[in-house]
Amino acid sequence: MKKIPYFDVQQHLKEWHRLALPLFVIIAAVILVLFLMARTKDQAKRLGDEMVPAARLGLILIKPEAVFDPAFALASPIEMVKAPTVDHFDYPMGSRLGALTYNAQPFFTNRHLGDDLNGIGGQNSDLGDPVFAITDGLVLYAGWPSNGWGNVIILQHELVNGQLVQTFYAHLDTMNVPVGSLVRRGQEIGTVGNANGRYLAHLHLEIRRDPTIDVGAGYADSKLGRIAGELAIMKWRTRPDDALVSAPEGAPPEPKSFQLDSGPAASPQ
Repeated sequence: MKKIPYFDVQQHLKEWHRLALPLFVIIAAVILVLFLMARTKDQAKRLGDEMVPAARLGLILIKPEAVFDPAFALASPIEMVKAPTVDHFDYPMGSRLGALTYNAQPFFTNRHLGDDLNGIGGQNSDLGDPVFAITDGLVLYAGWPSNGWGNVIILQHELVNGQLVQTFYAHLDTMNVPVGSLVRRGQEIGTVGNANGRYLAHLHLEIRRDPTIDVGAGYADSKLGRIAGELAIMKWRTRPDDALVSAPEGAPPEPKSFQLDSGPAASPQ
């Protein structure tokens, strides 16, 4: 009779453990990598949907899987060149001297990056009042970037010294100018709003030195390229408050003429 060899259960379990454990680790690692890839793609899609500035006309909308940071959205070189040169400024609401408005929250008070201009009647008494372009400009942006901002218009200007500045008008009730159009000083570009009831009606005015089209935040610890709007208007008016200058009439200013260099001309044969 053939003798059956002794079956050592403990020894077989040890051998199975050495083979199965590495295989289990490899399978778990593959599953974890696939899970992280799927999660990252889903987060990128959601972030891309949230950060696309859809109101920015002329900016190609990105694919959902891409991530776009609007802080890198800048005025194009052509838009910078087309900005009209300006030498007269006025206030954006109230009378020509701004006598029917007051500054409820001046620039950089409580980290505020603009000037909140209100009608003297308080509450929502100035809701729907006209908002004027403080000087000739090119419309870079007109849209609703977020519920906190409401309707926003950004105009591009060039000072006589060649410096580019932007004026920023926020919380508007209505907007009357399309992106890419040229406006005149004193032209009504919109009306005072309250961001669909989020605030009491007022105009949030900013003046910026940077050529960004990013709407950004209204409060920050640093000035982020903003300057005191009300003080800048007083300085750039270049005339006493009791000296009126009527708004210009006629067609908007013509953009500067420029020609792209196509390289050296071919020599005649």
